[in-house]
Amino acid sequence: MVAIHGGAGTISRTRMTQQGEQAHAQALRDILLATQDVLHAGGSALDAVTLAVRLLEDCELFNAGRGSVFTRDQTHEMDAAVMEGTGLRAGAVACVKRVRNPVLSARLVMERSEHVLLVGEGADAFAQVHGMAMVPASYFSTPERLRQLQRAKESGGAQLLLDHDGASLADGAQQTPAGAPLDGDTKHGTVGAVACDAQGHVAAATSTGGLTNKIPGRVGDTPLIGAGCYADDATCAVSCTGIGEAFMKAVAAYDVAALMAYGGLSLDHAATRVVQHRLGRFHGRGGLIAVNAHGEVVMPFNTEGMYRGHARVGAEPVVGIYA
Repeated sequence: MVAIHGGAGTISRTRMTQQGEQAHAQALRDILLATQDVLHAGGSALDAVTLAVRLLEDCELFNAGRGSVFTRDQTHEMDAAVMEGTGLRAGAVACVKRVRNPVLSARLVMERSEHVLLVGEGADAFAQVHGMAMVPASYFSTPERLRQLQRAKESGGAQLLLDHDGASLADGAQQTPAGAPLDGDTKHGTVGAVACDAQGHVAAATSTGGLTNKIPGRVGDTPLIGAGCYADDATCAVSCTGIGEAFMKAVAAYDVAALMAYGGLSLDHAATRVVQHRLGRFHGRGGLIAVNAHGEVVMPFNTEGMYRGHARVGAEPVVGIYA
């Protein structure tokens, strides 16, 4: 079983086109089909989530990798994390600027270093030394992301909730590009995947370009193990998307697992409690996807929508956008 997400946030039904909805749904479906093939061939949950997030990073529809948003200084700083539930191994990178696929760099940190988190120039250098594909900054620069930065600056400068929450922009009359069913200015820009393989092992991966117009050096929940990403065979694998600061304060991903381990809650009850109640303490908006060792999947969110999908080996993928 595999599940993926491409961000949560405000639905713009009035500015949505059928073409746009279909494009996002097809992207999710194609990624799920590719990931299904990995699991069907006996691949590990870790391989499955790594592939899923790499493909999400390569799709400029989503705020990660190729589609990453701009910082206040019109640069790109990306974060990613991976974790596998068997040995609780984890790896993460933050504020990388040159590695093409941050999720691959995060896995490299997990498998080829003694550390869990590398940041900035050190993380880029580590990836390059180990043969990761490196690209110029222009690779991540797309016209729509630049327009989002310009709209963000026009709305009043750097604001915490830009893009990842977007509530500060939601009252404006920004024009969203035709074909964006989930408003790019009012969505939480993170992608992620969770999976359970044939051996009952689970894994999670998460990646993001961060906040539009963020202060350079800002890091959210995505690369912080236990906040935006967590996996333990004994409980579940979790990948989050939402206001990073709230997810960090709630230690959201780990909290789902802790409620199961110490509170005896089911996966569904634990995930729902974190999203619908615990995050509220910090005014947190967003959602998460989670899977346990039995292949049960949940995808709660407290926003109007979340790009999401799941697929069981041998079955047709199921994708959704709206609540």
